[in-house]
Amino acid sequence: MRALIAMMKHETNTFSPIVTDLTRFEAWGLHFGDAARRAYAGTAMPMGAYMELAEAAGADIVTPVAAEAMPSGPVAVDAYERLAEAICDAVLDGCDVALLDLHGAMVAEHTMDGEGSLLERMRAIDPDLPIAVTLDLHCNLTEKMVTNCTALIGYKTYPHTDMYAVGKQIGQVVFDSIAGRVTPTMAWGNVPLLSQTLCQGTDDEPMKGLIAACRDSEAQAGVLAATVFGGFALADMPESGNSAIIVTDGDADLARDCRDRLLAQAWDQRAAFVYRHRPLTDSVAAAKAITDGPVVLLDHADNCGSGGTQDVMAVIAEVIAQGLDDVAVGAVWDPAAVREMQAAGIGAVVTLKLGGKTDMPSIDTAGQPLEVTGKVKTLTDGEWIVRGPMYTGVRVMMGPTAVLDTGKVEIVVVSNHHEPWDTGIFTSVGIQPEHKRYLLLKSRIHYRAGFAPIARHTLTLDGVGVTTSNNQLLDYANVRRPVYPIDLINER
Repeated sequence: MRALIAMMKHETNTFSPIVTDLTRFEAWGLHFGDAARRAYAGTAMPMGAYMELAEAAGADIVTPVAAEAMPSGPVAVDAYERLAEAICDAVLDGCDVALLDLHGAMVAEHTMDGEGSLLERMRAIDPDLPIAVTLDLHCNLTEKMVTNCTALIGYKTYPHTDMYAVGKQIGQVVFDSIAGRVTPTMAWGNVPLLSQTLCQGTDDEPMKGLIAACRDSEAQAGVLAATVFGGFALADMPESGNSAIIVTDGDADLARDCRDRLLAQAWDQRAAFVYRHRPLTDSVAAAKAITDGPVVLLDHADNCGSGGTQDVMAVIAEVIAQGLDDVAVGAVWDPAAVREMQAAGIGAVVTLKLGGKTDMPSIDTAGQPLEVTGKVKTLTDGEWIVRGPMYTGVRVMMGPTAVLDTGKVEIVVVSNHHEPWDTGIFTSVGIQPEHKRYLLLKSRIHYRAGFAPIARHTLTLDGVGVTTSNNQLLDYANVRRPVYPIDLINER
């Protein structure tokens, strides 16, 4: 048996000004051939699980590509084609099973359904090829994705700490189907609900209850996998929003019944999927009044893990203005500022126009740097390995990195976008986050993977950016209408 194992992942924020070309993939992780296998063997990623299953089956493994980029704007045509062709060429060369780690919210310049288009091409080459697919909890599920694979599953955790588990689950389903032990049968659907990512944490309602319902479905005889997707509202495509898919062993009626229950539950909870905002000055003042830390402060509107520029300074400026002390910021993207600090050297006192290098036309906002003075505390190459529960074993490349210490605030400044889901963003530059009073993170929910165990309090700070949790600020052109909450459908 010859097993094709590949990863092609990107969560596309169509409102983001950040270009997604091959360089963008290279900055996070782009590997071809044997390099892809070496990069992900033994990791807690779907590819790691797939390789273990294939080895247990005695299969020869081919890994044409492992590619992932931090969320950003639509994927350039040449970048998409380079990655898709690597996978399709491997199918042309011949394989007996394909095991794919995809995202589900990839929008390219020439296709709004990056994953569905890839799977459709693979099916055209080999109509009978067994294909397993793992997708992110923020997938915008489409008919093309479902009809062009054998079995499909999504993560049940946000932050995503179960990637290995779901890869192993759906990979085993497809290997069992090859052996004739099961007949995967899928039913899927969606609801017109653009839920906000900040309301999709699986430790919180309403997602907590939906995930519990998925697990209840999987406990039923004949159900092989059950998934509910929160969707990714920042990808302006027709199918954006909440959806569900059930995989059963040959029982279409059971699949439809389980799917319908999940979708009805999601729709009934639609109001709980909408984030309620609070003035930034009030939130920072509330943080200042808290005496015990660490206090996690979330600059969620500028989260690069959802396509943010990671250089909006509005929240940091307010924290400084209100005099919060003993703060660590992770992180600001500003390669030019890093170069200035490198030139000055460790120990030098510098005044920088930090951040604010990127305009955001989709929200009619120009970049606004913040002038700060501080000491260059640390300079590193920005490379470290994740040891926490999410992306365990994966090498992070933040690019040349510096720490600017203003006296009250230590700011980690990076050259490659990176969302702080692991404490390594601080420990790799000599900061002990558990001993800080405040941790200001450009994150939404993923921060919980590394920081929830040490956080005494958490506050969301409603700043500015293209990962805004206010859908009314965004000019949607392609999403189906009417859609909640832009359109108040049957509001209660």
